[in-house]
Amino acid sequence: MYRTKTCGELRIADVNQTVTLAGWVQRIRKMGGMTFIDLRDRYGITQLAFNQGTTAFDKANTLGREYVLQVTGKVIERQSKNAQLPTGEIEIEVSEMNVLNPALTPPFTIEDDTDGGDDLRMKYRYLDLRRTAVRKNLELRHKMAFEVRRYLDQQGFLEVETPVLVNSTPEGARDFVVPSRMNPGTFYALPQSPQTLKQLLMVSGFDRYFQIVKCFRDEDLRADRQPEFTQIDCEMSFVEQEDILQMFEGMTRHLFKSILNIDLPALPRMTWADAMKYYGSDKPDTRFDMRFVELQDLFHSIEEQKAENERFGVFASAAYIGGICAKGQAVYTRKQLDALTEFVRRPQVGAKGMVYARVEQDGTVKSSIDKFYTQDQLQAVARQMNAEAGDLILILSGDDAMKTRKQLSELRLEMARQMGLRDPKKFSCLWVIDFPMYEWSDEEQRLMAMHHPFTSPKPEDIPMLDTDPASVRANAYDMVINGVEVGGGSIRIHDAGLQEKIFEVLGFTPEQAQQKFGFLMNAFKYGAPPHGGLAYGLDRFVSLFAGLDSIRDCIAFPKNNQGKDVMLGAPSVIDQIQLDELKIDIRNSQ
Repeated sequence: MYRTKTCGELRIADVNQTVTLAGWVQRIRKMGGMTFIDLRDRYGITQLAFNQGTTAFDKANTLGREYVLQVTGKVIERQSKNAQLPTGEIEIEVSEMNVLNPALTPPFTIEDDTDGGDDLRMKYRYLDLRRTAVRKNLELRHKMAFEVRRYLDQQGFLEVETPVLVNSTPEGARDFVVPSRMNPGTFYALPQSPQTLKQLLMVSGFDRYFQIVKCFRDEDLRADRQPEFTQIDCEMSFVEQEDILQMFEGMTRHLFKSILNIDLPALPRMTWADAMKYYGSDKPDTRFDMRFVELQDLFHSIEEQKAENERFGVFASAAYIGGICAKGQAVYTRKQLDALTEFVRRPQVGAKGMVYARVEQDGTVKSSIDKFYTQDQLQAVARQMNAEAGDLILILSGDDAMKTRKQLSELRLEMARQMGLRDPKKFSCLWVIDFPMYEWSDEEQRLMAMHHPFTSPKPEDIPMLDTDPASVRANAYDMVINGVEVGGGSIRIHDAGLQEKIFEVLGFTPEQAQQKFGFLMNAFKYGAPPHGGLAYGLDRFVSLFAGLDSIRDCIAFPKNNQGKDVMLGAPSVIDQIQLDELKIDIRNSQ
């Protein structure tokens, strides 16, 4: 046996036992006639003690960091105990040592506070995974996946695997495509999700399906995106929206309790329209208040009473004026306020400027637009904002209400960050419901499905598909935690006729719809049950529970922000022989 115990399990009750351990050298300390080594494995760290005059002592002084060792010795009580380690009351008095493998000095320290930058750690990811902080994220991921399976199994769900090589579909993000050698000139696509396949499983009578599945999207990357990611993909038959919300709210509550020991209250529900009105985002962070207050009616009323040459033109012509109240932040200096103005002017936000107003301790309001408004008028603004002495009011305006709300949302999040209101250990969950069925694409110059083309419209809105499709609401819902969309889904269309109508609104000819989705519409004709489902992003869920800013550190082997695996060297050029077999000629395009 390589070991009789792990490096994380020995305690004071094990004193006088003879044990064998195996692991990696974490650090070496030489103190007079003794050498101490911290030996690390996945389970923890145990201190080894080598006494001068022994063969093991001589060997210990030739070791380096990350050497792989096997040691045998007696468990003894430590004289200098370490309360920071579970094994900190004992050490191993080593009698025998075997170097299983020497090691080069690693390019960064294998410590929680490592000196390695992101690129270096990604290049040597197999070393980075030795760090306790990263390993704990993957242990958390395992526990969450295990609890998901436990919950869904108890609810009668079957785990069914669906193909990875599928057909390319329009709508949504770009597909990753795979050329077929046996069918030259044709391509598979890697699935963006198993959407149509899980619907076919409902047609097949499986009733309750789930899968923890890899999905692929060729899109620009952010902290919460990777080209390949993992979904908890679920579908149910003979259900309405309420059934699904209850089922998966239950799963979320189960995860919070089993993983974090948090009793989650019932999740509030917010319509998409209210989320946009009060937070400027369809994934509002509700850990803190600071809701938007619309001010255009008040300011337009004030402006109408002025002579034309006295008006504040920015507000007089604005289609939307909105503000947030930052409680207790009237202490912000002019320098800090100028920095906030520069923040909203960044291209990523896109506002032209910002107006601020401080409510002083005596109740007077001092603003960056004092010269355009009387104190009574500014007091009216403060009252509408529910601002009190010591509060700071921040206002944005613009010609496009939706665009300005999104800019104000960024300002709200930045203020919350500066005020310390975005505590990763505090959780605020909600459902956002009643999404629009469609959104306008400037690039395509047509309506696009906001979720996907298989989402069912709300029954009462179906007549508007012919008259006002942009106003149709979808039977769709997202779960949002701390401003992150962790899951979303919808009731699906199960009627072939309605599905054909949706394709028509999206601009597909009957021939195009049949070519792309004929297999699904044909299946519906054989008796499709009412069905719906949702998918959670496992990576995002784990990163929230771990308090991470990025999903990369809860994925074993992630890509960088250019979509590259710098450890494997992927993507890479392939041999011309392989290209010739696939009938692909790229020589003229290089």
